[in-house]
Amino acid sequence: MNRRTDVIVIGGGQAGLAARAMLAQRGIDHVVLEKDSVASKWRERWDSFTLVTPNWTVKLPGATYDGPEPDGFLPRDELIAHLERYAALPGGEVLTGVSATEVASSPGGGFRVETSQGPFEARNVIVATGTFQQPKRPEVGTLAPGILELHSSAYTNPTDLPPGSVLVIGSGQSGCQITEELLEFGRRVFLSTGRAGRVSRRYRGRDIFNWLETIGYFEQPLAMLPSPAARGNANPHVSGKGGGRTLNLHRMASQGVILLGRVMGFDGTRATFGDDRDANVRGSDEFSEGLRAQIDEVIAAQGIDAPDNDPADDYAGTDGFDKQEVREMDLAAEGISTVLWSAGYTYDFSWIKPATLDDTGYPVQRADYSDSSGLYFLGMHFLHWRKSGIFYGVGDEASAIADHIAR
Repeated sequence: MNRRTDVIVIGGGQAGLAARAMLAQRGIDHVVLEKDSVASKWRERWDSFTLVTPNWTVKLPGATYDGPEPDGFLPRDELIAHLERYAALPGGEVLTGVSATEVASSPGGGFRVETSQGPFEARNVIVATGTFQQPKRPEVGTLAPGILELHSSAYTNPTDLPPGSVLVIGSGQSGCQITEELLEFGRRVFLSTGRAGRVSRRYRGRDIFNWLETIGYFEQPLAMLPSPAARGNANPHVSGKGGGRTLNLHRMASQGVILLGRVMGFDGTRATFGDDRDANVRGSDEFSEGLRAQIDEVIAAQGIDAPDNDPADDYAGTDGFDKQEVREMDLAAEGISTVLWSAGYTYDFSWIKPATLDDTGYPVQRADYSDSSGLYFLGMHFLHWRKSGIFYGVGDEASAIADHIAR
């Protein structure tokens, strides 16, 4: 016998739990289906992981951070505990270990959701699986069997890696944070860079995220991107570790990290890289400079009392450009025993049969939900606004969806 309810929420991360809270607040019958466990993606983060956004940005409805360190950065285990407590609050049932395999329109109206525990039916479905679904490993050849290859989602700490040097692929947030940790543990690190920008942890007396809120950065709409495909660009690198740190490719180079261009191919122990290292590092610098200029403009326009920037909050060197670019490398000769992919994630929404997808396979949904017909997407990276997929903004969208369903 099919289980019926008003709303099925698919996904038990922060987005699905925020939807649960908002539906419960409005007295709407619902159930949450989670294929693994609550906060499962956060459990994949490495041992020393912390949020890069300050604790005050955790604005989940009914679970806003109210601890003693609003300007601190929640470690992985504390974040998971926070979400577990959130899931334990009164609301719809959270069924873990239940995998949704297909969402289809029901002949009688509403939707039929096929799951590992049998079919469910509902008038509305909220897909809150996020976009960081499957680890991405570009097809650029194969490595020799003796080299350990793993994705950042499987990395735990430096001591779990075999002795030797490490090649990290990707200079977004995870790649640069892991590179910093490996360096601190005395590992020799090679970093294959991409086009990710960087931000200073602090600028003109405030944490960068305070400034981002001030300049309306999180409210930027999808239309400001050059194309929908730009959603896939890596987030600018910064760290919350140790109370918050600036990550700077030039400083990493000064500390011994060998910066490389984008990886082009592997053939056993042979690796080739693009000639874009300097362009990637320069792009990272330019992102920071452009963001600072925006902040300075707002400070001037609003007459905000802000001190000049403290040079200690960044690194002004140019070490990233100082060494000759490496285009070919013998991994064995360099003592590289591990290749660690930090190339992001892929997503697949083809199993949501009624969904309208764009050319990149991303769901198309109006910000006012006028085209939803009972099917909603929530917690996805830059779905409507820059804040759509983060703790800071997912509660607003969960509330708007619950209001739309209630009407």
